[in-house]
Amino acid sequence: MSYRTYQKRTAALACAAALAGSAVLLAAPAARADVVNVNYQCKTPIGDKSAVSPIDIRSVRSGGGYRLTMSWQKGVSSSPVELGKGAMTPSAVITVGGADSGTVAVTGPANAAAIPANTPIKISDLSGTYTPRKSGKVTFTAGVLTIKALGTTTTCSPSNGPKPSLTLDVTAAGGSSSSGSGSGSSGASGGSQSGSDSGGRLPQTGPADSAIALGTLGGTVLLTGAAGVLWLTRRHQAVRR
Repeated sequence: MSYRTYQKRTAALACAAALAGSAVLLAAPAARADVVNVNYQCKTPIGDKSAVSPIDIRSVRSGGGYRLTMSWQKGVSSSPVELGKGAMTPSAVITVGGADSGTVAVTGPANAAAIPANTPIKISDLSGTYTPRKSGKVTFTAGVLTIKALGTTTTCSPSNGPKPSLTLDVTAAGGSSSSGSGSGSSGASGGSQSGSDSGGRLPQTGPADSAIALGTLGGTVLLTGAAGVLWLTRRHQAVRR
């Protein structure tokens, strides 16, 4: 075999390694997040009210679980009197579905500014921690919202059967299978829990996070192929000498 033919074959090997890395990257699953319109029916101390708000649920890896953040793009319900700074405290639950089940309790700070009377109440971002009990594709859907203000409680329930705002491919501790039955609730029971973030600031899950991890894998494949080509080239040169 001529040296030129050998060079062509080693170049082909390098291209094949690069394409293999790209194929791994393109075939990888990623998290999917959607902004979903939720029609809330609210039971208030002065009667029933309704409001539609787009809901966004995001996730960030936190230790062995995920830190979920739920955001409202529009206000819901209202108060007949002004709510002073810090007078309103919101909380909610996120319903877990798919491979896992249960709820995640999410909480947030009181209102940072006064809310005028008869004005839709803007809910601050609410957060909680989800720890997978089962591996597989897990969905997260907006659940009941609770607003406490001036000694009263308003409960707002989704009435339009909203679709999930977030879907994640998760792996349970110990690699548990997604088969089997069981239910969970907010708190430690069921693997769904609320509370402070037990991890630090970690990469956000989702398409960007998956791309980074898989890009690293593709790069490893490419470097491995290149290393093999270099070894073969040096071996060929040694044989020629």
